[in-house]
Amino acid sequence: MEKAAALEALSALSQETRLDVFRLLVRAGPEGLYAGEIAARLDVRQNTMSTNLAVLARAGLIRSQREGRSVRYFADLDGMRRLLAYLMEDCCRGRPETCRPLLEELACA
Repeated sequence: MEKAAALEALSALSQETRLDVFRLLVRAGPEGLYAGEIAARLDVRQNTMSTNLAVLARAGLIRSQREGRSVRYFADLDGMRRLLAYLMEDCCRGRPETCRPLLEELACA
């Protein structure tokens, strides 16, 4: 992951509603949630939610799948793993292999 992509992801998560959306989608698991359901659960207007979902998608933290007239959203756990790996790649005094067990644990979660 490049620095610009990491900054975009961190910026996306730095806003309260977007962080709530990401966490909600993580809890929803592989079934994901429809945009309207996300908005209803978080009590956010649909047009505002649409903007927040677009920011998270551009940052590589969520993905979507069109189903007829509806769009289902999912947490992109690979995107989050890439962000975490980027943040940790210089850990442990230049010995990233020391952090590998943590990254592997995250990959299995």
